[in-house]
Amino acid sequence: MLNVEPSSLQRATAQPHQLQEPKVVAKDVNVYYGEKRALFDVSVNIPDRGVMAFIGPSGCGKSTFLRCINRMNDTIPICRVTGKITIENEDIYDPALDVVQLRARVGMVFQKPNPFPKSIYENVAYGPRIHGLASTKAEMDDIVQKSLQRAALWNEVKDRLNDPGTGLSGGQQQRLCIARAVAVNPEVILMDEPCSALDPIATAKIEELIDELKQNFCIIIVTHSMQQAARVSQRTAFFHLGVIVEEGVTEEIFTNPTDKRTQDYITGRFG
Repeated sequence: MLNVEPSSLQRATAQPHQLQEPKVVAKDVNVYYGEKRALFDVSVNIPDRGVMAFIGPSGCGKSTFLRCINRMNDTIPICRVTGKITIENEDIYDPALDVVQLRARVGMVFQKPNPFPKSIYENVAYGPRIHGLASTKAEMDDIVQKSLQRAALWNEVKDRLNDPGTGLSGGQQQRLCIARAVAVNPEVILMDEPCSALDPIATAKIEELIDELKQNFCIIIVTHSMQQAARVSQRTAFFHLGVIVEEGVTEEIFTNPTDKRTQDYITGRFG
């Protein structure tokens, strides 16, 4: 079985995660790139205030599905999505839905840190300014400070808020991107392999941060690291060849999978 330190699973599952009313519900989601079908009838319920991990080999559809939840696939001309995804019972593919507002509700943190070529302050203030969340400079200052505190970055940057965000270390840049995401008070935060470009120390800080943020947000993380999934998530879905093979409580997926494909992937027989 997967060689995960016992404390990892205990930390993620010390308090059994009850599957409450789902925040995000996907039903029979299919994604096509031209003639090529990338996802096959994906259905999953994602609970609020917790972390759900998507694992699976490269090219299995986990990032494709993640991008369906904030309609990032809309930017690809040949991409077509069918099925239904709701956030709090609202169909996010409803033609009347404002996609800009959707992306305020669903924050995204990418694989490679991508701060804007602006100051640390302006990186965080960008979203709240666009969405009119502050009417005075004092209100904006407050949003920026609280967002940086939530991202565990405030103490490191509070004396250099006017410095460029691109001048921070890789791990700090990723935390700045998380601060930027939480600044507009999203309901859902998507993280697409947020630690793959980071060293182990920076990765540990991001994982601690995810553990804090899950108290207030629905977090969905795509990770190539099964150890990371075991450490940070309460539920895990295993993707393979465009389908969800198995989904459930993280500890059970890793210690007692019901599908042989899950077992083979976790034990390193493929992937």
